[in-house]
Amino acid sequence: MRQAIPVVLTTMLAVSPAVADTARTAKMYKPEQCGCCDDYARYLEGHGFKLAVESLPERRFDFVKRSAGVPQSLTGCHTLMIDGYVVEGLVPVEILNKLLREKPKIKGISLPGMPVGAPGMPGRKNGPLVIYELGSAQPKVFATD
Repeated sequence: MRQAIPVVLTTMLAVSPAVADTARTAKMYKPEQCGCCDDYARYLEGHGFKLAVESLPERRFDFVKRSAGVPQSLTGCHTLMIDGYVVEGLVPVEILNKLLREKPKIKGISLPGMPVGAPGMPGRKNGPLVIYELGSAQPKVFATD
C-alpha cells in the first residue's frame, strides 16, 4: 500500500495546467449565420476545448445575452458559457485560460465588437485587444492582448 501512494502522487503531479486546460468544455451561443463564430469555435477546439455550439435566430440570441447579463456596450458576436463564467466575443485563448486558472469573483469577460485580428477575424490586429470584466457597474479592464 505504501508503494501505491508515491505512484498516485506522481501521476497527479504529472498533469500540468496546460493539460488541465485542454479538458475544458463550453457551450457557445451564436447567430445562425456567423462565419467568425464558426472560426472562433475551431480556434478553441484547436486549443483543446470541447464545444457544444447552438445557432440561434436573432431574437433568441439577444435573449441569451440579456439573460447572461451582458450590457449592450460590451456585446460581441457570440456568447460562451464555461465553468460558471460568461465569455462574450472573440477572447484570445490565453485570456480565457487566465480567467479559468485565476477564477476571479466576476460574472465573466468580454471583448466587445468584432475587432480585426481577434481570433476568428481576418486581418492583422491594429492595436491591443482590450478585454473587460462583466458584472461591474463601470467597465473595468480584465486584460489586454
